[in-house]
Amino acid sequence: MGYIVAENVTKRYGDIHALKDVSFEIDEGEFVVILGQSGAGKSTLLRILNGLTTPTSGSVSIGGDTVSGRRNDVGMVFQQHYVIDQLSAYDNALTGALNRTSFLKSLFRMYDSADKREALRALETVGLLEEASQRVDHMSGGQQQRVGIARALVQKPQLLLADEPVASLDPGSAESVMGYIKTAAAERNLTTMASLHQVNLSRQFGERFLGMRDGELVFDGYIDDLTTDVIDEIYGDIETEAIRTGAKA
Repeated sequence: MGYIVAENVTKRYGDIHALKDVSFEIDEGEFVVILGQSGAGKSTLLRILNGLTTPTSGSVSIGGDTVSGRRNDVGMVFQQHYVIDQLSAYDNALTGALNRTSFLKSLFRMYDSADKREALRALETVGLLEEASQRVDHMSGGQQQRVGIARALVQKPQLLLADEPVASLDPGSAESVMGYIKTAAAERNLTTMASLHQVNLSRQFGERFLGMRDGELVFDGYIDDLTTDVIDEIYGDIETEAIRTGAKA
């Protein structure tokens, strides 16, 4: 049995099927890219894995435990950075330790020494150690997203999820951010699932691919199987040169 197991997962919002009978297994340590157009069900799937959304039917388990709510061992990187503008990169990264810090200590930023070291290690992983004291509102979008990755790493997850983490970035920054996510996953042996639009970027960093279309899983395979016909099946009529080349959507 895989580390992540999705069995017949369906999610309905009224008459709308966001996911339709999705099943797959992912082994521990895999780096998986989820491909699909907007509305294909990628974000819904990641939210179910993170316990933020409950499936209408079916189930998901992580490490043998059924997902039934938010899990501290699952880190999340969002499309929007969700950083705290007035705080430094270091203080933002430290907020990843909130799940193991009392409210009073967090209010006065009285984090444990181990968490402080973990924040510095995470910033080093994403190439921002020298910018640790810089306020994030003075940083570029790509740097802010890297702070978001550092925050997720400080959480000490076993599973890292990234929901369109480079959608708002230019191609150069997108490649850089994906590189840091891949480095973090390799260094920490993190099982990782990232949703992306750009096929070339996905090919560059993905090891395994799930293709979503209209809430259904239409492809599950590896890079040699990710042919032009498969891409057309995933994206259909809206497939564009921007999607193929990895240009900013």
